[in-house]
Amino acid sequence: MKIIILGAGQVGTTLALNLEGEDNDITLIDTDSKRLRDIQDHLDLRTIVGHGAYPDVLYNAGIEDADMLVAVTNSDEVNMIACQIAHSLYQTPTKIARIRSPNYHNKDIIFKDNHIPVDVVISPEKLVTQYITRLIENPGAFQVLDFAEGKVRLVAVRAYYGGPLVGNALSELKHHLPNVDSRVAAIFRRGAPIVPTGHTIIEADDEVFFLAAKKHIRSVMSELQRLEKNYTRVMIAGGGNIGQGLAKALESKMQVKIIERNPERAQELADVLHDTLVLQGDVSDEDMLKDENIGDFDLFIAVTNDDEANIMSALLAKKLGVRKTMVLINRTAYVDLIQGHQIDIAISPQQVTIGSLLKHIRRGLVSNVYSLRRGAAEAIEAVAKGNEQSSLVVGRTIGELPLPPGTSIGAIVRDDQVLIAHENIIIRENDHVVLFMVDKAYIHDVERLFQVNVTYF
Repeated sequence: MKIIILGAGQVGTTLALNLEGEDNDITLIDTDSKRLRDIQDHLDLRTIVGHGAYPDVLYNAGIEDADMLVAVTNSDEVNMIACQIAHSLYQTPTKIARIRSPNYHNKDIIFKDNHIPVDVVISPEKLVTQYITRLIENPGAFQVLDFAEGKVRLVAVRAYYGGPLVGNALSELKHHLPNVDSRVAAIFRRGAPIVPTGHTIIEADDEVFFLAAKKHIRSVMSELQRLEKNYTRVMIAGGGNIGQGLAKALESKMQVKIIERNPERAQELADVLHDTLVLQGDVSDEDMLKDENIGDFDLFIAVTNDDEANIMSALLAKKLGVRKTMVLINRTAYVDLIQGHQIDIAISPQQVTIGSLLKHIRRGLVSNVYSLRRGAAEAIEAVAKGNEQSSLVVGRTIGELPLPPGTSIGAIVRDDQVLIAHENIIIRENDHVVLFMVDKAYIHDVERLFQVNVTYF
C-alpha cells in the first residue's frame, strides 16, 4: 500500500516503525526537519518537510495516487483539514484522523463525506481509557484485549510461584479446570518467544498469553498466580481527558479520587464528576498523598502528560504503601525499564493506539489487530469469508491450515459461541478467527490466507 503519514510524533513514528519492512510505500510528513532526519537514519521511508494540510505539500508526498492518508498530528483541526484536502482534490480512498477533543466525538455527523470526510476517527485518549478500565477489571493482568466485541479475551499475566500450574506441563490445565476451555497462545521467557505445546512446563516469571471466554478469565488466572482482590479504592493522578474518562467509568463502582494541578481544570472536573473527590494539587506532593491516606488505596494511576511526573508520583505512592501502580509512559523506551518493579504496569499510549490504525491497514478481512510486546508480536482477528473454492480457510480444519511459523489459532467465535481452537474444528464462513503471531515477518502470509478469490464477489 502507498501510505502517507502526517505527523512524526510518537503515534506517527510508531506506526511507520510497525509498517516498515512490510513492503509498504511510506511517506512521513512533519514540520520538524531535524526529527525527520533522525527518523530517516533508522527507518527506510521517504520524508517531506512541510505543513501537512497544505495541498502542495500533500501533492509532493504523492497524495494523488496514495491508498491511504493517516493524519496523526497533535492538532485535531490540521488532521481534519488534511483529510478534507485529500478527499476534495485527490479522492484518496481511505482517510484516518486522530481526533483528541471529546467536543468533536459528541457529534458523529461531522465526519461524513458531505461534511468532514474522515473515514476512521482515532481517539488515543478514549482507547487508553478503555484499555486501563479492562486492566482494572482484571487485577493481576498486564494486558487485556477484547475480540469479537468482548466475547473472547486475550490476557497476559506473569506466572508466579504459588500458581498451581507453575512448574507443571500445560496439559495439566485441562485436569485442573475440566469445565473451562482456554488456550495458551504464547509464552515469553526471558524476552524470547516459546510456541507452547501440551508438554511445555510453565516457569515462574514466564509471560503467559492465554485466550478464554470473558467469564473464564479469573479461573485461568488463578492457575498462574494467586488471585488478587478486586480494586475498591482508586486514586488518579492527572485530570486530562484520560483521567476524566477513567474517573467517569469507575466512580459508580468504587471510591475514586483524582488529583489535578490546574485550579480551573480541577473546577471543571468537579462540575462533571458527581461521585469522584477532586483534589487540586501536585501529584508528587508527599504530604498531600499522606493526608489523603494513599496507603489505604488499592491502585494509583498516573496519567498526566509528563512521563517523569507519572513515574515519580507512582514511586512515591508505592513507597507510601499503595497496593498497585499503573503509569502512562509516552517514551516507549521507558516502558520495559520500569515495568514490574516498583511500578507494576507501564502503559504505552502509542502501542494501545497502533492496533486501531493497523486494523484498517491490514488486508484479508482483518477486523481487529493488537500490537504486543512493543510491536514484536501481534494478535489478529480475521473473518472467514467465501466457500471451499474461493477461500483457503473455509471448510478446512484448523489442523489443515498452512499457518506460517510462529503463528497459532487461539479461538473461533461463531455467532455467540466461543470455540477454543482444536485441530479438528472446521472453519465456517463468517467465523471470527483469533490468531497470535510471535513473528510479524509473516504478516502477509496470514493476510493472504484470509483473502477471498475475486470470483466469490
